[in-house]
Amino acid sequence: MSSEVTSVSDTTYQVEIEQSDLPVVIDFWAPWCGPCMALLPTVEGLTSVYDGELKVVKVNVDECPQLAEKFGVQGIPHLVLVKDGKAITLRERTRTRLVSEIDSLLARIMHRCRADGWRV
Repeated sequence: MSSEVTSVSDTTYQVEIEQSDLPVVIDFWAPWCGPCMALLPTVEGLTSVYDGELKVVKVNVDECPQLAEKFGVQGIPHLVLVKDGKAITLRERTRTRLVSEIDSLLARIMHRCRADGWRV
């Protein structure tokens, strides 16, 4: 599994996010955004924490305003967890709290999949 953050564009969105077998964390950012740059090490760290369990991608809102609009992004940085076409905004920004929030959401996703009879 790749342990890098993948940049996503309008043309790669469908393959990288919609067709992903794994849940995807999307980091909406811009290179001029100071808080986005401060959050970058935390986002990059998710790739090693969730290697093989979660895909981490980033979307430059200046280059892909349609994707930002699709996910209701009104300010950056903005993190979203996507699975099976459903998106949940992630609220936490520190690594420990963000990992805890993602763990909780992944557990709910796995529980729902098992309840629906999916093999996981």
